[in-house]
Amino acid sequence: MALPSHFEHRGSWVSQAAVRQAEIAIEQKHVDVVYARLADMRVEAAEMRDRGDRLAHGAGREAVFEQASMLYERDVMVRYANRILQTLDSEHEGLVFGRLDDKTGEVLYVGRLGIRDAEFENLVTDWRAPAAAAFYQATAEQPMDVVRRRVIRSTGQQVVEIDDDLLMPDAQPESMQVVGEGALMATLNRARGDAMRDIVATIQKEQDEAIRAPWRGVTEITGGPGTGKTAVALHRVAYLLYRDRKRLGSAGVLVLGPSTAFTSYISRVLPSMGEDSVELRSLGGLLDGIEATRIDPAPIAAIKGSLRMRRVLKKALRDTPPDAPTEMRITYQGEVLKLNEQELVKVRRQVHSLGRLPNRSRVDAAEALLEALWRKAESYEGYHVKKKDLLIDLGERIDFHRFVVVFWPVLSPASVLRSLGDRARLARAAGSTLSARELDQLAASWRTDDWSVADVALLDELRTLIGPPPRRRNRRAVEEEHEPGRRRPENYEDYSHIVVDESQDLSPMQWRMIARRGQYASWTLVGDPVQSTWPDVAEATQARDTALGKRTTRRRFTLRTNYRNSAEIFNLAAKVVRGKVATDDELPRAVRDTGIEPSVELVAEASLPGAVRDAARELLDQVDGTVGIIGSMTSIAKVHSWMSGMDDDRLKIVDAIEAKGLEYDAVVLVEPTEMVTESMTGPRALYVALTRATQRLTVLTTDPSWPS
Repeated sequence: MALPSHFEHRGSWVSQAAVRQAEIAIEQKHVDVVYARLADMRVEAAEMRDRGDRLAHGAGREAVFEQASMLYERDVMVRYANRILQTLDSEHEGLVFGRLDDKTGEVLYVGRLGIRDAEFENLVTDWRAPAAAAFYQATAEQPMDVVRRRVIRSTGQQVVEIDDDLLMPDAQPESMQVVGEGALMATLNRARGDAMRDIVATIQKEQDEAIRAPWRGVTEITGGPGTGKTAVALHRVAYLLYRDRKRLGSAGVLVLGPSTAFTSYISRVLPSMGEDSVELRSLGGLLDGIEATRIDPAPIAAIKGSLRMRRVLKKALRDTPPDAPTEMRITYQGEVLKLNEQELVKVRRQVHSLGRLPNRSRVDAAEALLEALWRKAESYEGYHVKKKDLLIDLGERIDFHRFVVVFWPVLSPASVLRSLGDRARLARAAGSTLSARELDQLAASWRTDDWSVADVALLDELRTLIGPPPRRRNRRAVEEEHEPGRRRPENYEDYSHIVVDESQDLSPMQWRMIARRGQYASWTLVGDPVQSTWPDVAEATQARDTALGKRTTRRRFTLRTNYRNSAEIFNLAAKVVRGKVATDDELPRAVRDTGIEPSVELVAEASLPGAVRDAARELLDQVDGTVGIIGSMTSIAKVHSWMSGMDDDRLKIVDAIEAKGLEYDAVVLVEPTEMVTESMTGPRALYVALTRATQRLTVLTTDPSWPS
């Protein structure tokens, strides 16, 4: 609560500065005790790990069973000790960040992890524990017996600020001091860096309700820009692992983001809360062995993401591979048996008609070829051989097996999709599914050297349609599958919980890709329909519902407060979507006024490069944190060239799609009209770009009609 510089407390005037310093000293004393205990716990855990390493050494010739038992005990002890050390060694700046004083006089400290002293007395309660819920949920209307809630802000191990909410004034003891000027607003005004910070100290009530929702079923977290959706989802993961680690932790939790820039930005949030076992991936990196970052132009991405592509891919698999032979010749008992191209195509169709996965069908192909050779032999006049003899004799010949290998090669998703860069082959696979223009666009995109993000879902679809390649399993490989703590298999599909951020942008094919990983999982879906860049909402909704299956437990939380943008910045952003693709009810409310209006400058096209550089320099001087330069997808390469030579780590250059989910202290937005015209969903991408700045925004446009 905000207070004047001096305030009357129980009839006496007290210096607020003096009270603040006295209260900080009180909290510093407790924080010192906590960090001292943390150091002791770290030593104890290290000693436990060392004892585990020594266990079972020097056992000599003891019985095998006893030796195995000791080895197991050692492994359990070492894993447990390492887990404790990982937790204790996490980023613990602000280890203690909250305090609750209830009406009985009891004090509860809240922090990043629970800590007890040597006598098992509570020093800090983990923020995820039920006892800490009041720190986030108590209000003046429903105080939950909390008289004073205090936020403690530290730098390293040093307490630098405190901030109080008095929730039950009538129960305030004579000795209780109340100080502060708004912990949340102070946090919001802090400079942004390259990574998202956790929000454990400033979680708001509506956010906490979503974080603590049960794990089962599907939890949707929706809200406009700056409402903290992503941070809430990440804190929800930490909370669920704290409450249900045995159920969720062993099978694994997957957090999926839209881009590598986004996953890099959020990568430190969970480790800072002691959770380093969660798998964090981007849409372009969900398929093992591939890390795609290139974004297709919107029309091409729309084709690749449509469910039509599944029909195209299935038909492409039935086509003759590019390097397959078109004729078979083999000599048997003095006669040349020959199968021509049409006959080989018939054999291939016959094998595919069996419905088995291609990479599991080579034996079927061999049997079909032998049957075709027998029919050919039978057709030769005066040539008499026994069918059984022919099948056995040819089936054992090395030249026959060599032919089978090239006739029915092991397929890879990459080779199949790359082969569709041949327009004629793509046209055969597509039939009437794709137009001539779509054929041209797709074939050209697959003749490039790299994959796009949209291609990854197609490659994953092919992976399941083709089947895994046959592999020889030696004894060691079998043993590794059963080793404790082994790595998950390639393209793991048995996650216990999946978080999908920016879910409103997923294509139907991407929904299919994610659904394979979450057949038995509970889900947390994060998104904002107003920010959607996928053009066919109905198709994507149907694909999402199919992916979620018959999970009957569904809950939805809507976050309505924009904590990121100043009201001045958000008012400009809201203008581009209000009444066009969004109603007032769909837009969040910005709660922070700065008095600094966005700068909108009309610039001549020839002057644009210099104007971008000048605006970036000015903003770098005005803010302490990061400055983002956001351009359209079609112009971002030019923007990069304009900024060459400006070497500042705080400067980030992204296009409107890459910017999704990110935030900067200040933004230079280049050519807003281009962001609208290149999008298939109108002004939505521009709305996203305009809501990345927390403090200052400069818009540079060559379009005199903007904003219209």
